[in-house]
Amino acid sequence: MPFCPKAKNSSTEANIDEGLQKRYSACMFIDSHCHLSYDDYGDDLEQVIQRALDVDIKTMLTICTKLDEARSIIKLAQSRKELYCSVGVHPHDAESTDENLADALKTLAKEDKVIALGETGLDFYYEHSPRQKQTQAFKDHIQVAKETGLPLVVHTRDAEEETIACLAAERSNIKGVIHCFSGTQDLADQSLDLGFYISISGIVTFKKADELRAIVKNVPLERLLLETDAPFLAPVPQRGKRNEPAFMVHTAQVVADIKGVPLEELAAITSKNFYTLFNVSPNISNH
Repeated sequence: MPFCPKAKNSSTEANIDEGLQKRYSACMFIDSHCHLSYDDYGDDLEQVIQRALDVDIKTMLTICTKLDEARSIIKLAQSRKELYCSVGVHPHDAESTDENLADALKTLAKEDKVIALGETGLDFYYEHSPRQKQTQAFKDHIQVAKETGLPLVVHTRDAEEETIACLAAERSNIKGVIHCFSGTQDLADQSLDLGFYISISGIVTFKKADELRAIVKNVPLERLLLETDAPFLAPVPQRGKRNEPAFMVHTAQVVADIKGVPLEELAAITSKNFYTLFNVSPNISNH
């Protein structure tokens, strides 16, 4: 990778090569999935956002995973023109939900800067919440998506068949993205058939991710999104560090190489995909 912003857990500026930074300034990328409300950024969130802006990642979608954090996430998104947010409950936390979940989501979804529902879905690998509770919470999100028109941000792990079954039941009424894709070709094919987008994280840069790279090669460009899932899954060569939106340039370069397109083209297409899926307009002041 030719470009390595150095993230630090302090207010120290990232060490950026000016010549290489100019190469990326011709592109405008969007981090379609990050968790900027997490405590990992408690000491340097402003610097983290600025480092993203410095490498022309001009828009970030910060994701909600628990209802009790939704209001603070919405407030954060409303405070910065670069940020949008989702509202939802991660499958790990589905056990905390009750029959009022759908109503709570519908209320939160009315707030300015809320453009998605989730992170929702099914995780049968960890099973931090019982499968039945996960499935019901997922169906509640799907119902709210159907009623509001907001797209779903879907997490799935070791639950591909069940995830697709839930989505297929409302296939004509919902839209969304399979975030941080690391599943099978069959999951990709079925998700695309449902009209969903596929979002690629730093996992695609990992040495052992040959299967994922093969899948990315087959996903149509017009259905791809890029993300960090920060603070998790920092891409090579930052792997092992706290992830942040600025690091997405490494993921973008690998995806551009896989697809055989210039970085500028990948930026334009994935940004357009984001605006289309989430029904927002480019903030010209960010460009």
